[in-house]
Amino acid sequence: MVGFGSMAGYGIQSMLKEGHRHLSGLEEAVLKNIDACRELSAITRTSLGPNGMNKMVINHLDKLFVTNDAATIVNELEVQHPAAKILVLAGRAQQEEIGDGANLTISFAGELLEKAEELIRMGLHPSEIIIGYTKAINKTIEILEDLVEKGSENMDVRNKEDVVLRMRSAVASKQFGQEDIMCPLVADACIQVCPKNPANFNVDNVRVAKLLGGGLHNSSVVRGMVLKNDAVGSIKRVEKAKIAVFAGGVDTSATETKGTVLIHSAEQLENYAKTEEAKVEELIKAVADSGAKVIVSGAAVGDMALHFCERYKLMVLKISSKFELRRFCRTTGAVAILKLSQPNADELGYADSVSVEEIGGTRVIVIKNEEGGNSVATVVLRGSTDSILDDLERAVDDGVNTYKSMCRDSRIIPGAAATEIELAKRLKEFSLKETGLDQYAVAKFAESFEMVPRTLAENAGLSAMDVISSLYAEHASGNVKVGIDLEEGACKDITTLKIWDLYVTKFFALKYSADAACTVLRVDQIIMAKPAGGPRRDAQPGGGMDED
Repeated sequence: MVGFGSMAGYGIQSMLKEGHRHLSGLEEAVLKNIDACRELSAITRTSLGPNGMNKMVINHLDKLFVTNDAATIVNELEVQHPAAKILVLAGRAQQEEIGDGANLTISFAGELLEKAEELIRMGLHPSEIIIGYTKAINKTIEILEDLVEKGSENMDVRNKEDVVLRMRSAVASKQFGQEDIMCPLVADACIQVCPKNPANFNVDNVRVAKLLGGGLHNSSVVRGMVLKNDAVGSIKRVEKAKIAVFAGGVDTSATETKGTVLIHSAEQLENYAKTEEAKVEELIKAVADSGAKVIVSGAAVGDMALHFCERYKLMVLKISSKFELRRFCRTTGAVAILKLSQPNADELGYADSVSVEEIGGTRVIVIKNEEGGNSVATVVLRGSTDSILDDLERAVDDGVNTYKSMCRDSRIIPGAAATEIELAKRLKEFSLKETGLDQYAVAKFAESFEMVPRTLAENAGLSAMDVISSLYAEHASGNVKVGIDLEEGACKDITTLKIWDLYVTKFFALKYSADAACTVLRVDQIIMAKPAGGPRRDAQPGGGMDED
């Protein structure tokens, strides 16, 4: 019988494997978690709003990102700390649900945790803070309903003016000063592909083609697709074309079974080659006879097949990506046929024009469908560098996602921090009516809303204290729609500035932030088991937890 004396350590040490790490209590677990989350939100906060600064992130593959898009930044940072990861997941959930507002989610959650730390140091228990925060977020959602602009719930999603109004702030937060050029482009593209039932709008139907050279003012919208490659063969333009799509390539196909052909004379060899040639010609002629003017191949195009395509005046395109091929079929209404054979009339697609054009030194294939019932539109972006084009693409993505959200719920609330200050004011009044200890948590929740105007002002180089105090003064006298005009550095009515935020974006951002903050506060112990294959690589002498 082995005595207990041979077991290393005591307490939890004796229970778990050697090499594990265990952190518990307020100082070690809760406050360290809050600290890690605060560090993460400090990174994203300076990128909040139209004057947000760019971050230069180089990921593990040495790819460079220069952007102020929080979703891209936190995805490429590869956050390791388990508590900070919760904030990353909240930002990701916001990005997937709405497609915009990830920065507000992460920054606001970080601010809530910072205020929670102050309360913990004052002596409040995390449970009381969580109860207070839960009360506060429920009250916030009630107040948010009150702030919705009257009549905004009824909106025609095909009215360009209404769409641009709701899209402006989302695009301006990524490309400040360019929103007047970009919003009409994105709105045009979205309206073109909007189905009869707008709730079924598919974000994937608005494509982006990034072409180096020129500037943003050279950008345009194409009804149809733009492919970044050249046509195979010499025919470069076809009008009112029927299109046959072959997923398996346009070439002489090998037989299913293997066989041996015995050839006795040169004449037989010649005839064998001729029959192969005749077979390819017969197949290409069958395609031409079906009325098709364009052949699209999903794989290689054989030399002999190309020769006969030229003879029968067929334009040949090659699309290697199967996803791009599916989109092409959706745009033209074609059905992809596996093998080279004569297509039926219902398998052919149609396009008004298929042409090769040169844009800024890049040859692109433009497939246009000017008639109604169009299912894909492409925004052609022009810019001087790849990183500028990538950032423009993110702004377009935000605009398209905002359109998708407004198709489901078109209600709008005042932007430019007007909503946040009003929420802070009303929540403070609500906290004074509470009697328990959780009133302090509600008051701190209200104070956290000041993070938005403060950050907007600081990023624009204004005095945050002056801006916040004058906003409070305006809202106290009943001007609910007064926000910050960042260009003039003054507080103005946002109806004249036309800065509106979508209700759903704000609703989900605040909800996810509060949920993430409460999840982090609920953790009181961190137990990390010893990983397989020896001691942890980030284990440090002295046991402190790594916050990388």
